[in-house]
Amino acid sequence: MSTTPQRPLPSGFGAASTADDVIKGIDLTGKVAIVTGGYSGIGLETARVLRAAGADVVVPARDIERARAALKGVDGVEVEPMDLLDPASVDAFAETFLGSGRPLHILVNSAGIMATPLHRDARGYEGQFATNHLGHFQLVSRLWPALVAAGGARVVAVSSRGFRFSPVVFEDLHFEHRTYEPFGAYGQSKTANALFAVELDRRGRAEGVRAFSVHPGMIIDTGLAKHIPAETIRAAGAVDEQGRPVRDPSRQLKTIAQGAATSVWCATSPQLDGLGGVYCENCDISPLVPEAEEAAWRAGTETAGVLGYAVDPDAASRLWQISERLTA
Repeated sequence: MSTTPQRPLPSGFGAASTADDVIKGIDLTGKVAIVTGGYSGIGLETARVLRAAGADVVVPARDIERARAALKGVDGVEVEPMDLLDPASVDAFAETFLGSGRPLHILVNSAGIMATPLHRDARGYEGQFATNHLGHFQLVSRLWPALVAAGGARVVAVSSRGFRFSPVVFEDLHFEHRTYEPFGAYGQSKTANALFAVELDRRGRAEGVRAFSVHPGMIIDTGLAKHIPAETIRAAGAVDEQGRPVRDPSRQLKTIAQGAATSVWCATSPQLDGLGGVYCENCDISPLVPEAEEAAWRAGTETAGVLGYAVDPDAASRLWQISERLTA
């Protein structure tokens, strides 16, 4: 198995850096950005920071009223309807954006669901894979002309260290022949996010489109963990005995501002000019975990790194071809 070049820079930033820290001095005036999930959690913070740096920001939303309410304090963000589980809705959003004639300089795929009970979309696809991966795959495919028109665009796929729960199981993507396991399905979808960035970057670099995947950290107060039992969250050390979030960036336990930092860094940092197709965390490129150390890495929470199967170009190419068929 070959792997992508996962070598830390180093960037000078770290686990405690915030989105405001990494964008300091960067002017996005005249740039256009789309942030999925841009009305809650780290997506909202990402949208706020990009807008504050001067970008025109568009937030696609399944719940328009909720999105407008959440973005009330962020002046000038556009909200448009889109549901990642509804292919017609994704197409309609993309068509509207392309119709505006604007280039797309930044696309941050921040929307996602986590460890949900089994549900399927109208096509019968498993819900976490369909939402976290296929919806975003379709969105990028449809917005491709606008990304190319930017003359230098970046796509950021918000993955997760949760990729450790599962590779992409190509033989049974939708849990039709195996027992459904919420974290296994989540892990598969997060591995898919990382592989998507690998292949997107390979296909796009000649036209100036670069792609990155990121682990934001464990940010317990975003609502993402609503399907996870409270005792599981406590056992992970993410909350204290009173149920209050524990903040310890060295263990990936971050604030929303810290959680959004790596997405914003990947989307805007000049340090990444000419680079792409890599998995990042703590505002830097993650090192590849050596095969001999994988078991120890999985058991820990502190050491940065990515497993080979999440950045394997052969798996990335295979996933892309399957995703094209599934979203045709």
